[in-house]
Amino acid sequence: MQDVIDFLQAFLDLGATVILPVVIFLLGLLFGQKPGKAFRSGLTIGVAFVGIFLVVDLLVNNLGPAAQGMIERFGIELNVIDVGWPAAASISWASPIAAFIIPLGIIINIIMLVTKTTKTMNVDIWNFWHFTFTGAMVHAYTGSIIQGLIAAILFQIVCLKVADYTAPMLEDYYELPGISIATGSTISYAPIGIPLVKLIEKIPGLNKLHADPETIQKRFGIFGEGIFMGLILGITLGLLAGYAVGDVIEIGMAMAAVMVLMPRMVKILMEGLTPVSESAREFLQKRFGAQKIYIGLDAAVAIGHPAVISTALILVPITVALAVFLPGNSVLPFGDLATIPFIVAFIVGAARGNIVHSVIVGTIVIALSLYIATDVAQFHTQMAIDANFSIPEGTNLISSIDQGGNVVNYIIYRLFTLFN
Repeated sequence: MQDVIDFLQAFLDLGATVILPVVIFLLGLLFGQKPGKAFRSGLTIGVAFVGIFLVVDLLVNNLGPAAQGMIERFGIELNVIDVGWPAAASISWASPIAAFIIPLGIIINIIMLVTKTTKTMNVDIWNFWHFTFTGAMVHAYTGSIIQGLIAAILFQIVCLKVADYTAPMLEDYYELPGISIATGSTISYAPIGIPLVKLIEKIPGLNKLHADPETIQKRFGIFGEGIFMGLILGITLGLLAGYAVGDVIEIGMAMAAVMVLMPRMVKILMEGLTPVSESAREFLQKRFGAQKIYIGLDAAVAIGHPAVISTALILVPITVALAVFLPGNSVLPFGDLATIPFIVAFIVGAARGNIVHSVIVGTIVIALSLYIATDVAQFHTQMAIDANFSIPEGTNLISSIDQGGNVVNYIIYRLFTLFN
């Protein structure tokens, strides 16, 4: 069993830039594409994800230190450290159920496609770790591999159904036709975030507050473009972090670069994905009568929109403030502050880029996430110890906003605790 887990971990360590091109190439062949065309699609998508993750790293490598600077500058001390999604992923893959998740996840997806209970063909295999984490939590609590696998399947089903529901929004607002997102850190906030957006749009006064990249650009001309918004928001973060002048300018330039480069990488991605997506639809419609099939990809394809980045950058200092002032919260945000764009992607889409509404709803869901992450901290820490994860020196408790504070993960976990 350990050999299987080690093999899967080695495969997953290759990352999306290797795994996705291979999967897309094989899918292209399966759906009747010629080898050369299928290879080109896979290669183009791989190149696009290299670019996307380079830009994401640029975002993460600047947001993390800025957030740490704010925490140190304002002397914030809390006893649960947010170690971020990398730690949560490592903990999940160390679980005894990990070896079963990828084959089981693929089988469940195929069954749901054949039975027409989903329209999403999820090729984002790397992010199956979210399903694994839920299963690992339940297995650690119950001691039952079967219950752990059932929990993982439940999480996957929720992800696929939310992916189906939000796919039209991706096509309409993000201009990503034929694509859906089943990433666990993004879908979890849709069932709460989207209704909250609709509620705010009906509240007198709040429904009049509007600011999106398009209206900002119309009002401020070239100074309202994404490149300038990124510069201004980055400089603001640098100032809040107490950076020196040179570092303030550097983070401003980095955020401006994120605003400009990410949409261009997504265009390259679509160039490679469109032929495969069309072949998949033709193949599945011919054999199963499916009306429409979506290709499930990493949420990174949506986070480059200027409204998403703007909302996320505004929410970074708000999240730090929430951690300080929320009564009962014990989590010190750190590792997952850079995942805020993933958390708010569907919220921004539902608000059609209205940054004001997106920030309001984002504040609410992140506050909820902090409470959930606090509640599971003791258990999250024990899972880390059992997985031989190296807990930061001087830290007693750890958690994570991404998965420890994940709403759907928490509901599924609590359902199993009720019956055990």
